Amino acid sequence: MTRVHVMVEGQTEETFVRELLYSHLQHRGVFLNPILLRTSAQGKGGVVSYAKVRPQLIRQCRQDGTATVTTMIDLFRLPGDFPGWQGCTDVDVYQRVACLEQALAEHLGCRNFMPNLSVHEFEALLFSDLGKFAAWFDDAAMVKLRAKVPAAPEPERINDGAQTAPSKRIATALAGHGYQKPLHGPLIAMDIGLGAMRARCPHFDAWVGRLEALAA
Repeated sequence: MTRVHVMVEGQTEETFVRELLYSHLQHRGVFLNPILLRTSAQGKGGVVSYAKVRPQLIRQCRQDGTATVTTMIDLFRLPGDFPGWQGCTDVDVYQRVACLEQALAEHLGCRNFMPNLSVHEFEALLFSDLGKFAAWFDDAAMVKLRAKVPAAPEPERINDGAQTAPSKRIATALAGHGYQKPLHGPLIAMDIGLGAMRARCPHFDAWVGRLEALAA
């Protein structure tokens, strides 16, 4: 049995790991434990400062040295004090995120740490099949949502603009239609299915592949 602690930045990601990734990996002998990152003494969720996140990652790695510790943190709005933020300036998003992940791993220096950043955020996975929103929203909402589909060939290449990031496109299109990210995000992800998301999101696919490989 292989244990993996997944440090996530929000409730949506926490539910996604518990409800979708867990069931996929447990059949391979890999058991995931999602842990919501704390950003203040009063609350949890969100990464507003690397300085607040780093001690939590190191503590988890040291407390359970026989388990792997990984992350599900959005590249979108990554704080400026994050390792590699100034030096990882590759134009290609996949090269940039690889550089940032390497910088994070080196900065933490924990042998049981597996870095992972979501490109650009969790909601990009939902663009793998927008048709699955139709089970939850009416035709008028779907027309607005489909108008937000970018020309990018891969959901992970949807840009990280303040108003055009994946989450912003979805929230804008479904405003007034009852969309709730923590509720609908994981449910729609489950409707889409892991296979479809992996087929269209290479970075996410590679991370899941590394988790699967831990079974060996």
